[in-house]
Amino acid sequence: MPHRFHLPPQVLRIVLLAAGIVSSYLVARYFLTPPSFRQYGFYRGAALLELGDREPVYAGRKECVSCHDEAGAKLAGHEHKNLSCEACHGPGQAHAANLDVKPVALNFSHCVRCHEANLSRPKWHKQIVSKEHYPGSKCTECHRPHSPNEVP
Repeated sequence: MPHRFHLPPQVLRIVLLAAGIVSSYLVARYFLTPPSFRQYGFYRGAALLELGDREPVYAGRKECVSCHDEAGAKLAGHEHKNLSCEACHGPGQAHAANLDVKPVALNFSHCVRCHEANLSRPKWHKQIVSKEHYPGSKCTECHRPHSPNEVP
């Protein structure tokens, strides 16, 4: 009697599992891939149109300084002069369109986002270890964000 080839059950289970995963992936890819995908290489052709249709959330520095010219002038002579107002205060388009909408207030997390010690930052960039640099206090108790070297 000829010897019949028999797969061990664990190999059969792995083959069936792999086939199920591959077929699930192919079905999901078919239904979830947008029609404009690969229109321009490995990109969605409609992506730029979709982004262009979004409502803007950032007003830009010019819009902020049009009302807050004193803060803009004070900032112009200090270390934060190259920062956008919205880098610290958050998106301002809603506030620019309606003055009743208040911008985001500064808090500790805004400062440490840039000033927490990090080896990847250049040596000239002022860095702190927040747990050692007056723990528990707000940065604005000792520093003025628009002119950080001046003491309030």
